[in-house]
Amino acid sequence: MPRTTSKTLIQATLEAPGLARYASLIDQSQKMLAAVQPLLPPHLRNHIKAGPLAPENWCLFAANNSVAAKLRQLQPTLEAHLRSKGWETTSIRVKVLA
Repeated sequence: MPRTTSKTLIQATLEAPGLARYASLIDQSQKMLAAVQPLLPPHLRNHIKAGPLAPENWCLFAANNSVAAKLRQLQPTLEAHLRSKGWETTSIRVKVLA
């Protein structure tokens, strides 16, 4: 029986273009979250996660409805900040994690 070798996630993404694109989107989403962190109230930062990134929008996951409501209030500020940093995202979607 042939022995199979395991690969790291980084090795797998480098060998598969589809995975490489997905890994790039995840990385960019994380960088966008890091860029807006200073604009978020400190007590909410641990309750927000970066979500999927699409050409037309970016999703932020909120831990509960209260966090989501605050994010929606901050949405225009966050979008303007991202545009000022060179990201062309047109809108931010806010979703509550179940």
